[in-house]
Parts: sequence; C-alpha cells; structure tokens
Amino acid sequence: MNQQLQKLKDLLPGLTSKCGESVVITIDGPAGSGKTTLAKELSSVLDSCYTIHMDDLYEGWDSTLNLKLTDKLKTILSCLMNENRIRFTPFDWLVSKFGSQVDVAAPKYLIIEGVGSGQIAIRDFVSLSLWIEVLPDLGLERVIKRDGPSVTEFMPAFIVAQNAHFEKEDTRKSADYRLSGQGTV
Repeated sequence: MNQQLQKLKDLLPGLTSKCGESVVITIDGPAGSGKTTLAKELSSVLDSCYTIHMDDLYEGWDSTLNLKLTDKLKTILSCLMNENRIRFTPFDWLVSKFGSQVDVAAPKYLIIEGVGSGQIAIRDFVSLSLWIEVLPDLGLERVIKRDGPSVTEFMPAFIVAQNAHFEKEDTRKSADYRLSGQGTV
C-alpha cells in the first residue's frame, strides 16, 4: 500500500471543496480492510483535518446501516456546508448510549471513514471517495483481533448487512480510487 498511499498523499493538495470550505474524503470498504489506518495516515499529512468514524454514528449492533445513519451523514454535511461546523453526537459502545455532542469549527479536510461512508446520499459533498478491498476471512480476523472476541457473535449479521449495503449503494464501483488492504494495513 506504500505506493498507493504516496499517490493519495500527492493528490490531496489539489482537491477542491464540494462542501462549504471543507474538502470531504470518504474511506469505505469491508470491516477489517484498513479504513481507520488509512484515515490516520492521511490525516497525519494534512494541516487541518478532522476524522469522523462511522462507528461513532451507528447506534449499537442493532442499528448500523440504515436510514437513520444516512440522515445523520446528511445532517453533518449540511451543517458543515451551511454553518461551517461539524456537529454530531457519538455513540459510546461501552455503555450503549450516546455521549457528549461534538461541535467543532470546520477543518480544511474532513475524513469520514468506515462501513457506510461512501453512500449515494452524500456523494455530491465528497471531493475524494476511497474504497479498500480485503479478503473476507482476513477482514474478520483483523476485526476480532482489534475489537476482541466479544464481537464474534455480531460479525456474521454485520457482514451480511455491509455486503447488502455495498451492493445497493454500488459503493466499490463508485469510488474514485480503489486500494488493496491485503498487506499490513
């Protein structure tokens, strides 16, 4: 992924905003593909950047890839466009309820990373959409290693939901760039 990452880093300064003054970048792909890792890599080279993790927008395992999520994304980007602010209330998975509201001034770059970030409803606001591919078994192995064995019971249903979501939204084909997460992402 080193060459792929360098190409992405090289094109970042040339991106133009489609959402107020902020350049929105989405990173989507199957669970365990390396989306969060790529977001960290990209944000480390950007002067003014904020990252929203889709995990903060889900409402637990029973409410992930649904219309509520789409509405949240549209509301976040509408606020960014019209008020020059990022405002949302993240879900706290440890206590299964919402935490404190995030309200920050718009950065130059907003990265939205996670399963569901590349959906149709927000594409007009996005300057760069990325897709990371991974073999299903490797992705699942990474998720369990990262989040612990307690997620094992929830992952089969989530994988079915993510695959249906990707198909419905045509996420992979719609991405500006497709990367491989097979290496040491």
